[in-house]
Amino acid sequence: MATDNFNKSRILGQGGQGCCLETEVPLLVYEFISNGTLFQLIHDQNNEFPFSWHMRLQIASEAAGALAYLHSSSSMPIYHRDIKSTNILIDEKYRAKVSDFGTSRSISIEQTHLTTHVKGTFGYFDPEYFQSGRFTEKSDVYSFGVVLVELLTGKKPVSWTTLEEEKSLVARFILSLEEESHLYDILDDRVRKEGEKERIIAVANLAKRCLNLNGKKRPTMKEVTFELEYIRMSSLPINSQQYILNEDE
Repeated sequence: MATDNFNKSRILGQGGQGCCLETEVPLLVYEFISNGTLFQLIHDQNNEFPFSWHMRLQIASEAAGALAYLHSSSSMPIYHRDIKSTNILIDEKYRAKVSDFGTSRSISIEQTHLTTHVKGTFGYFDPEYFQSGRFTEKSDVYSFGVVLVELLTGKKPVSWTTLEEEKSLVARFILSLEEESHLYDILDDRVRKEGEKERIIAVANLAKRCLNLNGKKRPTMKEVTFELEYIRMSSLPINSQQYILNEDE
C-alpha cells in the first residue's frame, strides 16, 4: 500500500518492519523468517541440515533470553502462555525468534499470577496451571523446559506407541535421569556424538529444574538464560569464544 510517509528503511526484505494504520483493520509488518520453526528443525525427517549441539545451545539461550525480557525487562511483565517449538521461529542466520502472542497477557507489576481458563498446547503446559487455573511466570518456565528436552532428545513432547497408549516425553526424560546411562539412551544422536558429557548433563539438570511440579522451585527465565549462556560459552572452542567477545565489543 502506498503512503505519503514512506521510509526507505522500511523496505520489506531489507530489515523493514512496522505497522500500517491506514486500513480499517490495523496491520503489523514483520521481518520474513526464512527457516521455519524450531519444531521443523528438530523433527523434520527430510531436513538434511546438520543441527549441531552448539546451535541447539545457541537457540535455547536466545529463546530463553526473549522470555526473560518479557517476564522482567518490559514495562509490564508479559506471560507468553503457549511456549512450544512451533512458536520459536528460525531466521536466515539460524537465530531464534519467539512468536505467536495470541494467548499472551500483560500484567501489573504487583500481580504474581493470572487466573484464567486453561489454554496452551498439550505436552507443553504446566501441570500446576492445569490443576489450579493460575498461570504464573513459572508456567512459561515449565513449557520452556519441555523445549529443552526436545532439543536434547530430538523427540516430540507426546507420542503414541499404539492408538490407545500415549507416551509423555517429560515422564520418560525424568525417569532417564535416575541413571546417567539411561539419559544417553534417549539423547538425539547428534547431541550424543557432539556434546561434552558435563555440558549435556548440565542442560539436562536445568531442564529437570524447569519441569519441577512445584512452580516455586523452578528457576526464573533470567536464571535459565544465565545458565544456558554460561554452558554455551564454556562449551565453545577458545577461538570461537574469542570471536564472539570481539564481535560484542
